[in-house]
Amino acid sequence: MLDDLINERLKKRSELQEAGKDPYPALVPRTTTIADALGHFFSWSLFRKSVSIAGRVMGKRAQGGVMFLDVQDASGKLQVVTNKKEFAEFALFKNTVDIGDFISATGTLFKTKKGERSIKARSLTMAAKSLRPLPASWYGFHDEEERLRKRYLDILFNPEVKDMVEKKARFWNAVRSFLIERGFLEVETPVLETLPGGADARPFVTHHNALDIDVYLRISMGELWQKKLMVAGFEKTFEIGRQFRNEGMDAEHLQDYTQMEFYWAYADYEKGMRLVEDLFKYTARAAFGTLTFTIGEFAVDLGKPWERYDYRETVKKYTGIDILSTTLDEMRAKLNELKVPYDTKGFNATRAIDNLWKYCRKHIAGPGFLVGVPVDVSPLAKKDVNNPGLTQRFQVIIAGSELGNGYSELNDPVDQEERFNQQMKLREAGDEEAQRKDEDFVEALQYGMPPTCGFGMSERVFSFLMNKTARECQIFPLMRPKE
Repeated sequence: MLDDLINERLKKRSELQEAGKDPYPALVPRTTTIADALGHFFSWSLFRKSVSIAGRVMGKRAQGGVMFLDVQDASGKLQVVTNKKEFAEFALFKNTVDIGDFISATGTLFKTKKGERSIKARSLTMAAKSLRPLPASWYGFHDEEERLRKRYLDILFNPEVKDMVEKKARFWNAVRSFLIERGFLEVETPVLETLPGGADARPFVTHHNALDIDVYLRISMGELWQKKLMVAGFEKTFEIGRQFRNEGMDAEHLQDYTQMEFYWAYADYEKGMRLVEDLFKYTARAAFGTLTFTIGEFAVDLGKPWERYDYRETVKKYTGIDILSTTLDEMRAKLNELKVPYDTKGFNATRAIDNLWKYCRKHIAGPGFLVGVPVDVSPLAKKDVNNPGLTQRFQVIIAGSELGNGYSELNDPVDQEERFNQQMKLREAGDEEAQRKDEDFVEALQYGMPPTCGFGMSERVFSFLMNKTARECQIFPLMRPKE
């Protein structure tokens, strides 16, 4: 059936070519968008101004010597009316134009007898002949894999998806504008690294043929590179880009996604928290026009005072475990009791503490900041001067999840080297997510880095505010190839 329809359209393509018409011209007449034409409808129709619009045919009706086409561009939809008396090539286009084709129409604006604002076309131009018919029932299409695989159709037929794409653009533009307005410099750091650093994550590995070495796709947004820029004398930098983690997929996690990180010299985590709270509010208003959201089972108001959640006390509250005095066996037993899944490979106290916290955070609506995070799970954060077992680290907590991570950066090269050595011991014991020792970064710190606050957040923030999965909020998510 589909092959027959495609063959029929191929014949129409040939008919256009035989009539001397290019089915795919490089340029067609277009003097205005549909939205602009409708916005000036009264004056342009009154003075019979000639306009040319272009877009996709979404509806076609022919009655004798008259043809009605519903044409849609990115700004809106307009009816095109043409007839055989005023358009010499009426018969050709009546026979060859299908729903799904892109066309250009030139004529004057008018209202039909039914009062519909339209354009009376004296000429039509084929802009791109479609060979596959558009699906007739996309609104009822519930196969998520097929919708995401053919996202271009999902966007075409589903205004909510188109709106999501536009909101996402506003979201990241707002983040960028907020930081630039406050004196931050946008930078670009390497995507390919000889040593993946700046996060606890499993990297993707590839081979660099020219250098004949294995390299890694970055797992952070240039964290160690941006800190080297602090060493170099820059005081405010940020980067927005793609980063990659070769880990599991779920509603909150992807392997290829957009991340933002900023670094701010002469600021600590307290200043960082104040800036981040303002950043979230500014971005939410710019992208969504509101500070109140429904996210899963939580009602979240970003405009209310943000709370503080102590790591140790929160874990103790929900699990009864004191992370500063417990044992690995006790934590393993509690995780099993709570039915919390965890990876047994390379399992250690650091992973146990992290899994306990992830169980607890699901009970917190936010907005607020997690503070008092242990050194064991914060290898790049400065220690708390009042409690050396904790760090000056903060995480944004909203709707039961972590939506950002920051800290007073560790700038003591001796302390940093010791923590890298500890991380390497964890790797040697089987923890593939533990960080590698970066000798070059330690050397850079030895030249001196000023007190610095760093913070990072990913597109997970956007997906939460949309109340959708991370995968749904990517325009073209990675899909397994069809077999």
